[in-house]
Amino acid sequence: MKQSEVRERAFAMPLTSPAYPPGPYRFYNREFLIITYRSDPEKLRAVVPEPLELAEPVVRYEFIRMPDSTGFGDYTETGQVIPVTFQGRKGGYCHAMFLNDDPPIAGGRELWGFPKKLANPTLHTEIDTVVGTLDYGPVRVVTGTMGYKHKALDAKTVATALAAPNFLLKIIPHVDGTPRICELVEYYLEDITVKGAWTGPASLALNPHALAPVADLPVLEVVSATHILTDLTLGLGKVVFDYLR
Repeated sequence: MKQSEVRERAFAMPLTSPAYPPGPYRFYNREFLIITYRSDPEKLRAVVPEPLELAEPVVRYEFIRMPDSTGFGDYTETGQVIPVTFQGRKGGYCHAMFLNDDPPIAGGRELWGFPKKLANPTLHTEIDTVVGTLDYGPVRVVTGTMGYKHKALDAKTVATALAAPNFLLKIIPHVDGTPRICELVEYYLEDITVKGAWTGPASLALNPHALAPVADLPVLEVVSATHILTDLTLGLGKVVFDYLR
């Protein structure tokens, strides 16, 4: 294979059989269960990287069911998002993510810098309850519940919230183990169609785990919960801060 061919083909690893195809990445019938809870402000400040600033001492714990995503397949994801500000703009910092599908783990980490790890999350409706769980190996780490479609929410308001900026800390090491890329990345969800959105009573339990330490941001009080069904596109990002310069 000639050098020019390598340059033309090298968009992802491995070279001759990439783990994921080029985008765009469109998601159909993407389902969210988002439980917002109040947490310890000092522990939140300890994990939010400058120049981001903590907006309020809450965490959005998200379960996301993705049955039809172009290039990535059928999978489920879960994790914690912390409300932040950057240069006066409000957004969300993605602190932790766990999912059960290799292509979006590889693509998410390599393209955007999503903090993705392999685990086994679920999101489903059990009779009158929306239920989200996270298992890391045989250990139950998270259980979230919400009453099913108790009250409808305004679709435009929900779409506006989903369209807010999101921030990631992208880290790719050099071959000697030192950081070669260490950047703050901004990205957006685009072309959003909200098919339905609801709220209801909710609960969230986080259990300690050495390799899935979501309980390090403890639940002090559940503030609200939202159940959303949508189509959207995961937009590519841009670098807004370089820690190595």
